[in-house]
Amino acid sequence: MRNATAILILAATFASQHVLAVDAFPKADPSAGKRAFDEARCQACHDKIMAADGNRLFTRTDRKITNAPALLKMVRFCIERTGASVFPEDAEHIAAYLNQQFYKFK
Repeated sequence: MRNATAILILAATFASQHVLAVDAFPKADPSAGKRAFDEARCQACHDKIMAADGNRLFTRTDRKITNAPALLKMVRFCIERTGASVFPEDAEHIAAYLNQQFYKFK
């Protein structure tokens, strides 16, 4: 009986960890985010900020974005700040794209 209980506890623990490891932006489409990112010319702005290596903004060791909500907040900030022609719902798509490519938040 103890072994069965231990197995059930382990299975429940594994299942709950698997459920918690879902995508950070489950309703967003990273492909749509890539298109919006490209159409808004986000990379050109990032290249300018990071001396021609815009991807360094996402990959540097001292990056300021450390979780999914902060990523979405920054995407929205960039859209507002630059006046990019992006629909409000595209912010989540862009965040999903960046998360898929660079951040890997769960």
